[in-house]
Amino acid sequence: MRRTARLIPLLTAVAGSTLLTATIAHGATGTGAGGPGTGGGVTATRAVPQPVEKEAADTKAEQRTVQRYWTEAKMEAAQPLATLIPEKEGARLTSAAIAAQAAADPVSIPATTSDGEAVPATGMAAKGTAAVRASTGAPWTRGGAIAKTTGRVFFTYQGRNASCSANAVTSENRSTVITAGHCVRMGGAFHSNWVFVPGYENGNRPYGTWVATTLYTTPQWNNTEDINYDVASAVVAPLNGRSLTDVVGGQGVSFNQSRRAQMHSFGYPAAGPYDGSKLVYCAGRAFDDFLMSRDIGLNCNMTGGSSGGPWFLGFNESTGLGTLNSVNSFKYDFASGWMFGPYFGTDAQAVYEAAQTTGAP
Repeated sequence: MRRTARLIPLLTAVAGSTLLTATIAHGATGTGAGGPGTGGGVTATRAVPQPVEKEAADTKAEQRTVQRYWTEAKMEAAQPLATLIPEKEGARLTSAAIAAQAAADPVSIPATTSDGEAVPATGMAAKGTAAVRASTGAPWTRGGAIAKTTGRVFFTYQGRNASCSANAVTSENRSTVITAGHCVRMGGAFHSNWVFVPGYENGNRPYGTWVATTLYTTPQWNNTEDINYDVASAVVAPLNGRSLTDVVGGQGVSFNQSRRAQMHSFGYPAAGPYDGSKLVYCAGRAFDDFLMSRDIGLNCNMTGGSSGGPWFLGFNESTGLGTLNSVNSFKYDFASGWMFGPYFGTDAQAVYEAAQTTGAP
C-alpha cells in the first residue's frame, strides 16, 4: 500500500497563517452543485485548488488491524486534540473576501434517511428561522438523527491516541464523514489508525466502529495549516456489508451560504469540564471573526475533543436534522467562550466532492 499523500498541483495561491497548539482546551440545489445525482462540479469565480488525498486503511487486512487496535480501554484513554489558536495574524475577513464568497453559487444538499431517501424540506427547519434554545455547551438529550450521525473520531497522532468529532453526510458513496483538517492531519503528517464511532455514548458504540480508507483535506491546510481552510473529509469502509449512511443516515451539507445565520454546533468535548462521554451542543447566531481569520464564530464553551464537530443551518431540534455548514475549528486563548469554524466555500466543497465520489457506484 502507498503511504504518501497525493497533491494535485495548485491552481491558485491563498494567503494563510500558521498555527500552534494551545495548552487549553441525494440531489442538490444551486447551479453547479455537483451533488449526488447532478454530475456537476464546483462552480466559482476563481480556480479552486484540488484537495489533498491520503490513503489510510484501504485493504481489508489493514482495516481489521485498525478495528482490533481500538479497544474500549484505548478509546477511553484517548486524549483530546488540543484546541488551536492562530500563531500570527492571518487573512482577515474583508469586504472583498465577502464579495468573492457571495459570487460563488450557493449549494445545498438535503439530508438522507438510512434508506437513501432525501428528507423533504418539511422535515427540516426553514433556513435561518429555526427555533433556537440558546446553549453554550449543554448535553444533547433530545435524540433524533443527530444522535446517530454525529460521533467521536479516534486516531494516533505523533505516537499518542487522540480524539476529535465528526458527522456523516449525504454522499454518492454513502460513506463520507466531514470533520476538521487538523483531525486528519497536523504537524506535517496525516494521522493513523483513523476511525469514526457514530452515536458514541459513555463508551458504547451502538452503530459500530468505521475505519477510514481515504482522508482528504484542503491544500491550504496541508501546506501551511491555514486556519481559514481547516476542513477535511474521510471515506470509511463498509461494516458488516453495509455502508455508513445506510446505517445512520446522513445530514445535509451546504456551501457558499450567507453568514451570520442561526446555527447549532455539536461535538464530543473531552477536556475539562467535559469527559468525551456525551454529545454536547451550542446554539445561537453566528458572527464574523474580526480578529485573525475569515472564520465564523459562535458563543460556545466546548473544549478539546469537539474539534471537527458539525455546525448546522436550519437545524430542527425535533427531528435532529440540519444542513452542515461548518465545523468546530479553533479558539483564541483569551476568549474561551467563542468557538470558530471555517466558512464553507468552494474549497470546502471541493473536499466534500472528492470524498463523496470516491468508490461511488
